[in-house]
Amino acid sequence: MSHLKSNGIESYYISLNPYMIGRNIRGFLSSDVLIINFPPERRDDIETYHEAQIKSLLSELRYSQVTKIIFVSSTSVYPDLNREVVEEDAISPEKLSGRALLSIERLLLDNKNFKTTVLRFGGLIGYDRKPGAFLSGRKGLTGGGSPVNLIHRDDCIGVIETILKKGVWEETFNACADIHPNRKDYYTEQAGIGGFDPPEFEESEKSAYKIVNSGKLKSLTAYDFKYPDPSTIREN
Repeated sequence: MSHLKSNGIESYYISLNPYMIGRNIRGFLSSDVLIINFPPERRDDIETYHEAQIKSLLSELRYSQVTKIIFVSSTSVYPDLNREVVEEDAISPEKLSGRALLSIERLLLDNKNFKTTVLRFGGLIGYDRKPGAFLSGRKGLTGGGSPVNLIHRDDCIGVIETILKKGVWEETFNACADIHPNRKDYYTEQAGIGGFDPPEFEESEKSAYKIVNSGKLKSLTAYDFKYPDPSTIREN
């Protein structure tokens, strides 16, 4: 908070455990637009817990001026269908986190008190999120031939800014880099760039996978990815 304040940003400390507590919640929610961007926690009851968190937030939103919401979701809402996936393919997520997120997406999109746009981001890379470190030194890895679905942090911010500037509401968008290198080649190369120990894969065949298609986002917003190919990023 002190770092934010030193940069001229008004900051608040708000907690959802799962009920919303904090000082000056009304002041925190004094905005036309609210961006919800925190992942489900790793816990066995995450589906009910995350829903309770968002419902607690919604109870406070009734007294706010918020009319629009951007909800940052994840491509974990998609099962591994061994093909390209689009927004309509989020039907039965395999991961608990994916189920929790999909439930919240529906909860927000169905609420008529505000307009919601959902952004399903791929795996986050860039700055302190160094992909070369993700699998560094790990051995016996499988799925080396499977494609990765990634997005640079600059593109996450760029997509959010585009939604705000163009006023694209009540939509759901995938947001991933256009190019999907295979897991083995990508993480091995990135480990070398960052000076990390390379991962070791048992094989290079594709295991169950998905390729996230961001065509709808580019079609409706004309967003142009800054980093369409994660293999070209040379951060260390």
